[in-house]
Amino acid sequence: MVVVIFTTTSIFAQTKLTGKVVDESSQPLPGASIVIQGTNSGASTDFDGNFTFDAATSNGTILVSFVGFEPKTIKFSGATNFGSISLKPSAESLDEIIITATSFAIDRKTPVAVSTIKADAIEMKLGTQEFPEILKSTPGVYATKSGGGYGDSRINLRGFSSENVAVMINGIPVNDMESGAIYWSNWAGLSDVTSAMQVQRGLGASKVAVPSIGGTINIISKSTDAEKGGNVTMSTGNNGYQKYGMTLSTGLLDNGLAITASAAKISGNGYVDGTQFNGVNYFLNISKIISADHKLSFNVIGAQQTHGQRYNTRTIAQNRATEQGGKRFNPDWGYRNGKVENISYNFYHKPQISLNHDWTISDKTYVTTAVYASFGTGGGRRTDGSGKFTNNDYRLGDIDQPIDFDRIVAENKANGALGSTDVFAASVNNHEWYGVLSTLKTDLSDELVLSVGLDGRYYVGTHYYEITDLLGGQFYQNPKSNDNNYNAPLQVGDRFNRDYEGRVLKYGTFAQLEYSKDDLSLFLSPSISNTRYGRSSFLDDSSNPNGNVSKDVNFLGFGAKGGANYNLDDTNNVFANIGYFSNAPFLTGGVFVDKESVDFNEDAANEKVFSAEIGYGYRTEKFNANVNLYRTSWLDKSISPSIQDPNNVGQYLNTNITGLDALHQGIEIDFVYKLTDKIKVNGMLSLGDWEWKSDVQGDVYLDNGELYRSIIIDAKNLKVNDAAQTTYALGIDYKALENSSIFLDYNYAGDLYANFDFSRGTEDRLDTWKLPAYHLFDLGFRHGFTIGGLDTTISGKMNNIFNVEYISDAYDKTEEISAGVFEHNSTNAGVYYGAGRTFSLAMKIKF
Repeated sequence: MVVVIFTTTSIFAQTKLTGKVVDESSQPLPGASIVIQGTNSGASTDFDGNFTFDAATSNGTILVSFVGFEPKTIKFSGATNFGSISLKPSAESLDEIIITATSFAIDRKTPVAVSTIKADAIEMKLGTQEFPEILKSTPGVYATKSGGGYGDSRINLRGFSSENVAVMINGIPVNDMESGAIYWSNWAGLSDVTSAMQVQRGLGASKVAVPSIGGTINIISKSTDAEKGGNVTMSTGNNGYQKYGMTLSTGLLDNGLAITASAAKISGNGYVDGTQFNGVNYFLNISKIISADHKLSFNVIGAQQTHGQRYNTRTIAQNRATEQGGKRFNPDWGYRNGKVENISYNFYHKPQISLNHDWTISDKTYVTTAVYASFGTGGGRRTDGSGKFTNNDYRLGDIDQPIDFDRIVAENKANGALGSTDVFAASVNNHEWYGVLSTLKTDLSDELVLSVGLDGRYYVGTHYYEITDLLGGQFYQNPKSNDNNYNAPLQVGDRFNRDYEGRVLKYGTFAQLEYSKDDLSLFLSPSISNTRYGRSSFLDDSSNPNGNVSKDVNFLGFGAKGGANYNLDDTNNVFANIGYFSNAPFLTGGVFVDKESVDFNEDAANEKVFSAEIGYGYRTEKFNANVNLYRTSWLDKSISPSIQDPNNVGQYLNTNITGLDALHQGIEIDFVYKLTDKIKVNGMLSLGDWEWKSDVQGDVYLDNGELYRSIIIDAKNLKVNDAAQTTYALGIDYKALENSSIFLDYNYAGDLYANFDFSRGTEDRLDTWKLPAYHLFDLGFRHGFTIGGLDTTISGKMNNIFNVEYISDAYDKTEEISAGVFEHNSTNAGVYYGAGRTFSLAMKIKF
């Protein structure tokens, strides 16, 4: 019996393997993969880089891997505690994973200023914040909720707004091809599927034909998990916030196929009044290892959502006169038949589909190619008519009360054959977008690597206003005198005010030569591209000789960047980079004489950028720090002053003026200090000095081509607006128990100027209103335990724990206090208040 017992025990014995995966600076790598070679048995590291699992074999070899690092194999015999397993950064291994060849920067090698945020930090610290807000403690970043609607957030990088910050998901560019803007509501599910995100400030290391000015945000989604299983997540928060999600993975099957799918449902009322939201996020990855030389990966990511918005601003006095003191007040909603109704409401769905092919030609050469498509449908609710929606007489009480939609509906019904005075319309913006990005990389020698690639994109966007609700009336008489259906009785579905198609074709090539030997790394990267624009207008009675179709307009762009990094020793490194770009203007930024016209703007010109930077890095086991000095000159920026149309009440002449220059320069410092094994301190300081460097002038024309007025903008030596020029942050993480930690983060934003009103008059050489600086504290925790043998994590987050009242965004308005004497102050500026105290609580169960 003893022999049988011991024999049975040995047959079914499990070998326990434990350890911790870290980088070279001993920072944990959460989500690293540990697999027993030759099997599908393995595990992933937790938030602190730890792993533990039972192996079915008593000896063998584990393979440890993580995105951007060289894999490591370690043999084991019997139960083994591997201790700390340190992985080295590797550009080569990263490029093989990120098959679009949009490289992450490699520490102490790539000569750019960079900050990396891993999945665990996003999961632990995001809470109910908008996705860009996870970057608010990053040097050079200013991120806000803007109006406060779901997905309406914005981000500035080194003083440049989103149209000049390249955002890429798995190497694929997602900035709008007509305006360059980023609409984060289209990517609401990114927080669920991001494995790592890297902010490259300045020139960046991305290999594309059309570079950015402020920097690049590279987001790498979760690919196929090596471990079979999944997780369920549940979250709740302030103002009815609810989120439920699930992820499933087959793991890598014996036939080389692997599938990972993720989906989540999210809803809530919004912190700001009248900003209720509802959405579904989804992600799918199907990978197939065809052979040792070929791998295919199919990805789908998207978010279908609707949300109420706060579009119109109010002055500080108007906000403070409300019941809640302004932070939650929203003038853009009310009640209709007892239900919430919005005059500003967004609905959109923009799935992105990509097929990636990784081809290893030899041990020195491989090709990565991504073919992708995106189909956007939706738009935003607008209003049109006599202005009752913003008339305080049409509110349910005082001026701080919701809109009385029932009264507007009743009056429209009473008008009978006279039609509606005020209606709902939708600004519809649909698009089809197709692209290809292909890179060949080859080792010319042990020290020299050449990368060459093609970047092609084609986009067609359709934009129109259509009547969506007559609000009780029989019709709506079109008041837009520039439309060919002017004065026509419009019904639901009829188009007016705007109906045009924009077409963009971009294609180019790029190359990068990299030299690396011992402690020196160098790179040189030229690029050239052509951008072709076209437009068709379907409502405009144009006198253009081509009719309502524009001629095709081409802009040739080019650029070159280079840099060097030198590791002085194992602790210290220095780097420098320099670059010059000539980029095509955006379709909405001056190519045509206004937003809907088919008439080419002869003054349209490329924007030019010259940038230089130097940096220093310090690395030890307990302390890491970086210091960067940058200087970016931005030349020939296009602006579009909003001048009211004297012939159409409430309409604007969207004029384009070129030639505005700006200088962005500053210093950035960030550090991480491991005070003890349980306490980690991190911080950053960003000091910017951003100014306009020229005055500009131009002519404003009516829609019939008649000169209306000339405009001169005195901007030289005035402060660049819209982003805090001084920010600093300090955070502390305390590991209370093996699987439990708490953190406290502090953020400061100052030297923030209200948005510049480019329609201001001449001789007004004054800075816009300077907003009050503000200080915010966030608090959170994470606790790990097991339920029924399943790894479970509970996390909580409270943002703005002291409920600080602050203004995050403002729009300047000039006050002429006497003839030729101007003032810019808080009295007339329209403002958005930032959110007060918010909270969230989440649970994640892995299986």
